[in-house]
Amino acid sequence: MSGHSKWATIKHAKGIADAKRGKLFTKFIKEISIAARMGGGDPNSNPRLRTVIIKARAANMPKDNIERAIKKGTGEDGATSYEELVYEGYAPGGVAVMVEVLTDNHNRAAADVRNIFTKSGGNLGTTGSVSRMFQRKGTIELDAEKVSEDEVMEIALEAGADDVVNEDGVITVTTAPDAFSAVADAITAKGFETLSADVGMVPDAYTPVDKDTAAKVQKLIDRLEDNDDVQNVYHTAEYPDDFEMDA
Repeated sequence: MSGHSKWATIKHAKGIADAKRGKLFTKFIKEISIAARMGGGDPNSNPRLRTVIIKARAANMPKDNIERAIKKGTGEDGATSYEELVYEGYAPGGVAVMVEVLTDNHNRAAADVRNIFTKSGGNLGTTGSVSRMFQRKGTIELDAEKVSEDEVMEIALEAGADDVVNEDGVITVTTAPDAFSAVADAITAKGFETLSADVGMVPDAYTPVDKDTAAKVQKLIDRLEDNDDVQNVYHTAEYPDDFEMDA
């Protein structure tokens, strides 16, 4: 993975490598289940569930897996009680990091996340220490070689998108969280294939790092994403153009 676009750099693409796909699906199952438990199993009346389903489909998660996760959340197929937590801290180089967790064991998750930060040369911060540096936005990415930028822009803006940018061969559509589903639906209805579709935390500014620091930051990110309780990791690092992340 090149990591050229800022979004791709921030949201290190867990679903690209086949070796990580099973772990990614496990995370989606938990996220779908809790969304269904909180708002019901109908995505048409449950915006949170609908958003997660769009993300799961963008990662090619099978329909049967999605349906089983919904049933698990609504209690039809047994339910596990998950707690949502957010941890904030700093990676090497002063890079701000936000970690979203879904866990059935608060103490285990807290200990694991703290341990990963410490062993990776970072440190946990207090609540609110870095979240003020991010905004929650919807982001949809498309391959600029496969779709027309003008057509994507016309469709996306008409559906309520905030911005459309073509950078390094990736067309990035940005939306407000509540407009994400409508914009994603409009794009997929046109038959366009998305590289990613997500609602997540996007930083207001980035922290440029050199290659050595980038490697340390990425090691922290990878360790966090390998943890079963961690759902999403966001950070402010801007890697050098010649930095290559492991697949």
